Amino acid sequence: MSRPIAKDHDAKRMHILKVAARVFADQGFARASMAQVAKDCGISKANIYHYYSSKDALLFDILDTYLSALRDRILGLDLAGLAPEAQLGRIVTETLRAYEGMDHEHKIQTEGIPLLPPEQQKILKAYQRDLVGQMSGIVAAIAPEAFAQDSRKLRATVMSIFGMLNWFYMWNSPADRQARDDYAGLVTRLTLSGLRGL
Repeated sequence: MSRPIAKDHDAKRMHILKVAARVFADQGFARASMAQVAKDCGISKANIYHYYSSKDALLFDILDTYLSALRDRILGLDLAGLAPEAQLGRIVTETLRAYEGMDHEHKIQTEGIPLLPPEQQKILKAYQRDLVGQMSGIVAAIAPEAFAQDSRKLRATVMSIFGMLNWFYMWNSPADRQARDDYAGLVTRLTLSGLRGL
């Protein structure tokens, strides 16, 4: 007979994910251990294996939970009736808001995704592609003449925008909502000014 799921299973799982993301980000995934994650969670090593069969399974759930929620939040924005320039500003602002409190999850993507099995990498990269695809459509609509015959230039432009957003935590991690919104405005203005010059 299978063991019943505890009523607080989901809350404990989310606690494990947050703590493990911090441990993996601080120590590096290769050096971090399940024993350390369990200790920092305040549970036994045996208990953590009740939730995750391996460190890889834990890493995948961290990234899958984070990236799927990010993708759903950004792609779920109501952009109807907005000009492409306003759509860009809305997405940039919401992306920085979504990153708040998620620095550890964000940091371990670069190291973590290549360490996972190909089928899991495919799932996670699909979330990222969805976000890039949405941004690409908006950027192309802002300056169609600049990208009409040059998809490589469009990709480079879009990835440059994400670069400005994705590394924000490195130099302004404790930023509050207002600081994030201010920076979002800066990124939007820089992008629009740059697109007009292409």
